[in-house]
Amino acid sequence: MSKFGELIDLNVPVLLDFYADWNEQSTSMHPVLRDVAAALGDKGKVIKIDVDKNKELSQALRVKGLPTLMIYKKGEMVWRQSGEQDANTLLGIINEYI
Repeated sequence: MSKFGELIDLNVPVLLDFYADWNEQSTSMHPVLRDVAAALGDKGKVIKIDVDKNKELSQALRVKGLPTLMIYKKGEMVWRQSGEQDANTLLGIINEYI
């Protein structure tokens, strides 16, 4: 979990995508997140977290539905939502925290 703290304790917004390869909504978000990451450049980060490989973290953050998206800034969660989002919506939300 200490690695997780290092990931989210940044001055730029960090978008976390909790996903599973067996979940169709999760996998359909992959190209959207690639676009978001490309548009953000160094103004933010996008990190994908496989819930099957990170069960302890997923449980600690109470991830129930997939995909679950969270934005952290300076170690604090500032936004969270479950379900698919489009790139423009995500960029609009992330830009509020840049």
